[in-house]
Amino acid sequence: MNTMRPIRALLPVVVLLAACSNPTGQSQAQSIPDMPQPTRHVPTDAASMKMSFAPVVKKASPAVVNVASRRVVRQRADPFWDFFMGGGGAPREQIQGSLGSGAIVRADGVIITNHHNIEGIVEGAGDITVQLADRREFPAKVLLDDPRADLAVLKIDTKGEKLPVMAIDDQARLEVGDLVLALGNPFGVGQTVTNGIISALARTDVGAADFGSYIQTDAAINPGNSGGPLVDMDGDLIGINTFIISRSGSSSGVGFAIPAAVVRQVVNAALGGGHSVVRPWLGVKGQPVTGEIARSLGMAAPRGVLVAQVYPGSSADRAGLKEGDVILSIDGQAVNDDGAGAFAIGTHKIGDSVPVQIQRNERPQTLTIRAAAAPDVPARDERVLKGRNPFDGATVINLSPAAAQDLSIDPFAGRGVLVTKLQQGYAANAGLQPGDFIREVNGRAVNTVSDLSAILAGSAARNWVVTIERQGQRITARFSV
Repeated sequence: MNTMRPIRALLPVVVLLAACSNPTGQSQAQSIPDMPQPTRHVPTDAASMKMSFAPVVKKASPAVVNVASRRVVRQRADPFWDFFMGGGGAPREQIQGSLGSGAIVRADGVIITNHHNIEGIVEGAGDITVQLADRREFPAKVLLDDPRADLAVLKIDTKGEKLPVMAIDDQARLEVGDLVLALGNPFGVGQTVTNGIISALARTDVGAADFGSYIQTDAAINPGNSGGPLVDMDGDLIGINTFIISRSGSSSGVGFAIPAAVVRQVVNAALGGGHSVVRPWLGVKGQPVTGEIARSLGMAAPRGVLVAQVYPGSSADRAGLKEGDVILSIDGQAVNDDGAGAFAIGTHKIGDSVPVQIQRNERPQTLTIRAAAAPDVPARDERVLKGRNPFDGATVINLSPAAAQDLSIDPFAGRGVLVTKLQQGYAANAGLQPGDFIREVNGRAVNTVSDLSAILAGSAARNWVVTIERQGQRITARFSV
């Protein structure tokens, strides 16, 4: 089974908003006989004639920033070209950059933005520059990077100066149709404001991140808006703009923002000194209830998630959730797919008691789940394998639910020794791939990284028989090393 999380193929295309004409129709209103018409009033004072979003913008815009990242990537040049140009195949340095937006959420210079705006900076050499609304620039460091939610927390040194702050409103009762503003730096042109409405809430089956329940908006957002705030009519942050769906790559009125509840969770983790966000894990795998499934279960309408698997020892298992149950809601939030369930439990704190409404044997029940992190058992024992063997250059780990979350793969994909990366070496040339499980080597079962290391260390063989599992199929191959 291919354990790496697939990125959904979408037409139109999902466009992340880091920066590296719509047709209009006209209609003629027709009055209905005997229907009372609304009373229209001419504005009677200057204030009503000048009604606009300006007060909201004046409140919010000082806390909006531009985020520019730059990193150096070393690439090996074409050896054929180097032979003639005298380069000798030496690695060349290439500068890669990204331009996005962000919001100041604490007066001492704490900023929220998207992970994909600074991707690669944490692992490699590079720098991040933040430009304030008054055009001053500051170098920034990464306090916390959260790829699962596509968020990152930055910090700039203000030398004691207090900066304008945007309040995070995760208690807002958002409704479809609410007015919103999107602020950011589209295409690098400078701070820009667009307006629209909330088009939908709790969108889970979109985008590439594996933890999200997005706010959908028709406010125009474009490449460069990434990481900028979506604000309500109080000027408070209700979301962070993260991607759009578009055929052209520019705004088509289908944009998505990460809700403020996730933003606050990530910011609190960073301010608490954490370098990652530990979220509760439900521990179930299911499928959306279709019309046919609903009829078979005696449900009046298709809703909820039918539980297919419960991970032993997980929060759901300890609460008594069983295969065949239908999860209807978690803490009052409707759950209609696995993503919605993961989000509803994942925004809680570890240790919270969370009510879960289910249907079992055609009867509604409420269970109480104690929120707990995904188990990190067995220990990961990450190693880079070296030597004269078919796995030279491969990085392997013991897969656990916690490791699966960090790798954005399915925790139910399987257990055992998983290949996560490939460096230069025999393994890459032999066709090994990230996501492969190593099941047997020379007829000996491989259950842990220690098992594999012991087999490799105790063998002087040049001929190897290796069995891996890929996309649910076992493949056996012979190698001479």
